[in-house]
Amino acid sequence: MSTIRVVRGEYRNMPVMNETFTLVKGYQTGAKGGYVTVKNEGHFPVGGEDVRVKVSDIHQIEFIDGENVMADAIQFTAKQSKTPVVKESDEEAMNRIATRFQVLDEMSQAAINGDIRAMIVSGPPGVGKSYGVELQLEKSSLFDKLAGKRVRYEVIKGAMTALGLYAQLYKYSDRKNVLVFDDCDSVFADDLSLNILKAALDSGKRRRICWNSDSSLLRREGIPDSFDFNGTAIFITNLKFENVKSKKLQDHLEALQSRCHFLDLTIDSERDKMLRIKQVHRDADGGLFKDYDFENGESEMIIEFMFENQSRLRELSMRMCLKIADLVKISPSNWRALTASTCMKSA
Repeated sequence: MSTIRVVRGEYRNMPVMNETFTLVKGYQTGAKGGYVTVKNEGHFPVGGEDVRVKVSDIHQIEFIDGENVMADAIQFTAKQSKTPVVKESDEEAMNRIATRFQVLDEMSQAAINGDIRAMIVSGPPGVGKSYGVELQLEKSSLFDKLAGKRVRYEVIKGAMTALGLYAQLYKYSDRKNVLVFDDCDSVFADDLSLNILKAALDSGKRRRICWNSDSSLLRREGIPDSFDFNGTAIFITNLKFENVKSKKLQDHLEALQSRCHFLDLTIDSERDKMLRIKQVHRDADGGLFKDYDFENGESEMIIEFMFENQSRLRELSMRMCLKIADLVKISPSNWRALTASTCMKSA
């Protein structure tokens, strides 16, 4: 068996970047372009044992070990094209990701100031989306808290019904108020919630939100059946809009994107997730593990361990980093075994 790395490709509209596969059949071309056949081995939630990963050309495939069955094809295609393949280095990728999070900080501050009225932030879980937004909110509300004034923002987490969404928007409908919806992706499954969200995220001069049915809850809470939303709404989601298959939901998501500012953090592969972790550790004051008082190279040891075992870890995130750091603190000599038992998939 040969092992290859797909530098950049896709499978059923899911991006594939710097992922390693067991090769079944070398690079081929068909009616829809080039592809390579590989073992699924849990890479994709759908598909059979063998899957075809689409690539733009053979230079997006790197041979790692085993019999290099693609050598002749690579030499042949190299003669056919003189276009160089530009690969993004780890440092370039980390700088790209860092720039996106700097943009997130600036956009969050603009939302707090009222310069923008609606924003959607998309990215995988555990990479610091929520932390960045909440940090800016905490900074902006510091003096209000010291003065004992009402805090002008709220972070809503978890499942959200259409009625709950309407009520929260009313509560924070005044100017300079900021309402953050974090991990509330359940609204995407409900047409009524989506229509309310579209009204709240609209960039028009007037955002009128209506509840067109009787509700004892709204009467009890003194909430009118319509109001103008003058606050700012930030919606943080794990959903990759480009990968959504449902045509109906695609139409809703396109409408949301057209109404407000949309920031994709461009962390689309396992490699990007690991480089985000490395970038935070590099750029953070005191590093990612500054609260652990490590003195014997434990920080670098944890990062290296995660790089080596990224395919087995249940999640690639900063949360996972801190879980492993906890285990290092608990048992400096046996933390690898503890990590294998509590943080890794079964072999």
